[in-house]
Amino acid sequence: MVTTTFVDANGLRFEVDQCGDGGKLALFLHGFPESKESWRFHMPVVAELGYTCWAPNLRGYGQTSRPTRKREYRLEHLMSDVAGLIDAARAQGIDGPVTLLAHDWGGWIGWSFLLADVRPVEKFVVMNFPHPRLFLRGLRTVRQLTNSWYMAFFQVPVVPEWVLTRKDAEAIALMSREFGDDPPDAFRANARVPGAMKAMVDYYRANFANRSAHKLWRSTRKLSVPTLMIWGEDDAALAKELTYGTGDLVDDFTVRYLPGVSHWVQQQAPDTVSEMLTAWLTGRDVPHATAR
Repeated sequence: MVTTTFVDANGLRFEVDQCGDGGKLALFLHGFPESKESWRFHMPVVAELGYTCWAPNLRGYGQTSRPTRKREYRLEHLMSDVAGLIDAARAQGIDGPVTLLAHDWGGWIGWSFLLADVRPVEKFVVMNFPHPRLFLRGLRTVRQLTNSWYMAFFQVPVVPEWVLTRKDAEAIALMSREFGDDPPDAFRANARVPGAMKAMVDYYRANFANRSAHKLWRSTRKLSVPTLMIWGEDDAALAKELTYGTGDLVDDFTVRYLPGVSHWVQQQAPDTVSEMLTAWLTGRDVPHATAR
């Protein structure tokens, strides 16, 4: 059973979906322009494996605190949020190993959290976001620059918010059609909250030229945290080629590709993703996906 509560961490108040009561912590980090609801299919599955699952709305999303200044969405604050949530879980008696599960912007934060070694992490699952070093390398290609046009567009003041929220956030509703057969209205509802879309877009603005973040992302340090990557091959924003070479940057790396699935992998193919998660978290061979 998933319940929603509020957790104070890093000076903010986070709206958090919780499930399970195991001694291990599974912390789910959502992407743009989603919310904690993007993990609705997977929290009960992971909880059955002995985890306490927390899926927060990240800063600026839903009913989580919404700082108003662009600089408050810099990477260092986002990583401190994750550390604060882990510390809050510890204070509640959840003192076992931590597993991070992340998608899209959550993946960006998750990779960075590991590279900076902010807190011990036992396992890492990332969906449709590459190692930041490989992403930055990919931006030197015409194909990925074309795919990532929206990141440059998001640097423009005011206009992106207007485009994404006009006509009752119609753009988010259209995007949500790719999220699965029955996407919750939370994604569109969150976008309509005054100030929320600016906060979401400020993730891009605050880090586009963030020198400390870029220095961290270019790190050649090889990660030792066992990592599972699940990747929808039909991602229109992030090319599959961005995953190539990840094994050179992570000691214990497993990747599974889902043909016929786009960027929103955990929502478009929830049963397949849950099967992969269960196998990997329990130490079994991760099945390969069949074409959809």
